[in-house]
Amino acid sequence: MKSKLLKGILMGLLITVVTFCFLMVIPGTWSALNPGKPPLGYHFLVPAYLATKVGLEELINKTPAIPENIEEIKNIEYKNINGKSLQLDIYIPKNLVKPAPLLVFIHGGAWKGGNRADYLIYLVDFAKKGYITATVSYRLLKDGPYPACAEDITDAVQWFFRNSDKYGYDPDRVALIGGSAGAHLALLAAYGWQKPNPIVDSTQSPINHRIKAVVDIYGPVDLTTDYARNQPLVTNFLAHSWQESPELYRQASPIYYLDKNDPPTMLLHGTSDELVPISQSDLLKKKLDSLGVPSVYYRVPLWPHTMDIVKRVNDFSQLKMNEFFEKYLK
Repeated sequence: MKSKLLKGILMGLLITVVTFCFLMVIPGTWSALNPGKPPLGYHFLVPAYLATKVGLEELINKTPAIPENIEEIKNIEYKNINGKSLQLDIYIPKNLVKPAPLLVFIHGGAWKGGNRADYLIYLVDFAKKGYITATVSYRLLKDGPYPACAEDITDAVQWFFRNSDKYGYDPDRVALIGGSAGAHLALLAAYGWQKPNPIVDSTQSPINHRIKAVVDIYGPVDLTTDYARNQPLVTNFLAHSWQESPELYRQASPIYYLDKNDPPTMLLHGTSDELVPISQSDLLKKKLDSLGVPSVYYRVPLWPHTMDIVKRVNDFSQLKMNEFFEKYLK
């Protein structure tokens, strides 16, 4: 009896292990058989983590070397507020013969963390393709809640519009790209968010340029949903509860600034994202379509938040972003 029980347990364990191994190799195999399709993921963080540990998946190189044919200009101050220097970095192909499109990357980190070097892989790879790329720092939550970071990104965009001659990019072909909280800020700036109490500088000439395209990588777009109202990251960001200031949640939501004149938008979102529900991107896509704003949406199956740290997802993201930029920036 004990022998049969032991055999049953061992057989059950063997079946479990074989099934788990089979499920682990499915995503990579599916992608190999379906090139160009959104890469299949693992749904849960644990198997995704294990896949990187056993070599089934490769993580991106977050600190790639800067090629000799790319000029890196770091620590450019675009704004100083209360003694805090806000800076940006620019990457310029050295062989440019005419103004190139500019891609501005805005890092994520739940509005409270991250830094502008986080997207170096994108900055370098797209500079290799002939774009001028840039990345921007902004005030984090420790420096002040909303609208501080939104003000900073808006000011950074204005800085880029005013300094195109110095760095060789075309101010009429500027795209904003952000991930997570960075996507939220990119969408606000692209869709026309305005400072609650703007300070008019009479010494500056009017700006006649507009953002040409925007890429939203798993970003929150509507902070008035039931989920967002009760999400501590959101309530901390806004420094008020929904009950205290519902109008603030709407003011900080990119989806409420959309109109038919807004720039073409690309969306990338993992279907297993538990931090920023994919319903956020579904809502945005529906609104874009209703207004006739050009958009392309990739629902990346079974991937959680920050999916593009995995090379297979990052490669797909870059491929589709490049197609998007080729269509709307070049």
